Amino acid sequence: MTDASFTLVPIGWVSSPLVDRQAAPRQGDEGAPDCFLVFEEAVIPALAGVGPEADFLVLTWLHQAQRAVLQTHPRSDMSRPLEGVFNTRSPDRPNPIGLHRVRVLAVDGNRVQVANLEAIDGTPILDVKPVLGDISDR
Repeated sequence: MTDASFTLVPIGWVSSPLVDRQAAPRQGDEGAPDCFLVFEEAVIPALAGVGPEADFLVLTWLHQAQRAVLQTHPRSDMSRPLEGVFNTRSPDRPNPIGLHRVRVLAVDGNRVQVANLEAIDGTPILDVKPVLGDISDR
């Protein structure tokens, strides 16, 4: 590893009924609830154009992750062979960046309601990006 380091500043936080990491669904399409992305006031102008029915990728910092984990049994299934974390969606990894595909349900000021977010309450938001459609729609 190099000596390079980065400073990430959260742009918001997840507000979710999920409070226990162990009870959270592994992926958004596995029963994750509707949640809110609550953005810092300073980034509200960045929400211009965000509206209902749009699909977005939310990048989060999985703040409860174990950063020393390099291998895991996929889905914590001990009958499956160990895999490198870069070949899994495990939250435990050297840089625990979460990637979540969500659908926007509503926007109200700095609060964006989304469907199918498996992140737990208080998870820092790093960035939000639209899901790209066909080249002709970009």
